Amino acid sequence: MRLEDFDYTLPEEAIAQRPVEPRDAARMLVHRAVEDATEHLCVRDLDRHLQSGDLLVVNDTRVRPARVYAARPSGGRVELLFLEPLADGAWRALVRPGKKQREGARLAVAPGVEVELEARERGEDGEPAATWRVRWRAAGGAPALPGDEELLEAHGEVPLPPYIQRGADAADRERYQTVYARERGSVAAPTAGLHLTPELLARLEARGVERAAVTLHVGLGTFAPVQTSDPRQHSMHHEVYHLPEATALAVARTRARGGRVVCVGTTSARVLESCARPGGLVEAGAGETRLFLHPESPPRVLDGLLTNFHLPRTTLLMLVASFIGTERTLRLYGEALAEGYRFFSYGDAMLLFGSRRP
Repeated sequence: MRLEDFDYTLPEEAIAQRPVEPRDAARMLVHRAVEDATEHLCVRDLDRHLQSGDLLVVNDTRVRPARVYAARPSGGRVELLFLEPLADGAWRALVRPGKKQREGARLAVAPGVEVELEARERGEDGEPAATWRVRWRAAGGAPALPGDEELLEAHGEVPLPPYIQRGADAADRERYQTVYARERGSVAAPTAGLHLTPELLARLEARGVERAAVTLHVGLGTFAPVQTSDPRQHSMHHEVYHLPEATALAVARTRARGGRVVCVGTTSARVLESCARPGGLVEAGAGETRLFLHPESPPRVLDGLLTNFHLPRTTLLMLVASFIGTERTLRLYGEALAEGYRFFSYGDAMLLFGSRRP
């Protein structure tokens, strides 16, 4: 494996800046690996390709309004991205510009509300990391602050990815969230799920397609480009997951009746594969996963995958290649570009079916 094997050229105009409406009007490239056959449909046609006895697995994580803007005493603007809470009540946060900040500094967020930069974190090599320990503080004689999550809701905005070249607006609060989002904890949406609507899910249920949920809180590491020339040497960031017993039983029922396990998004796939057991089954559990699926480490549970189009040289693209092969993945990406598909978080989708296991 070589890093350049997962590269492709993407015109800037192919990057979606806003989602289509309604959600399920997004285009969907459908590909069956066994027949090497491709169709061009819309997500609202998903019920044409799932059948009674199949299982749809979704990620029910909820995106925090994790991006907060604050001001230094000198008046300079600072951007904080709240990544995850720590056991002692502080948060791990990405701070920009990080080099200009000092430990112990207090940044004004709103009247009576500040963020204190407690300490800059250290990387595995002992060098300063891009992340800081930060803590909410009351300021100027203000009363005790509400809970941290309430502070983020009040003062944060949706952390749209940098390739969306505009600020988040009120519509993104709803649109950059799946309709089944429940467990708060992500800094980015599980974007394949953004296409699903309550009406489409109801049609699938009426067709006999079962649905089950897992939780994986999406972190920045999911989208980080691989820096090593040999991707197998890449170190994955940890992400917190939970696979409920009800979902493990749903996978077992699907196997028993000969149905297919279809994941909505790479995050759902990573949870199932992190808990994989022989026979295409999974075991319930919770913890942190650093699982890296790539063409030399293919999935064992997955039969189908609904996913968006991903950035070059990322572990997300490599996960897709682990399922249908690198050459086929890049061929389909080229076909999607030629057909005018829209890429990345607010873009269009692919529905992929791999070779069935014996």
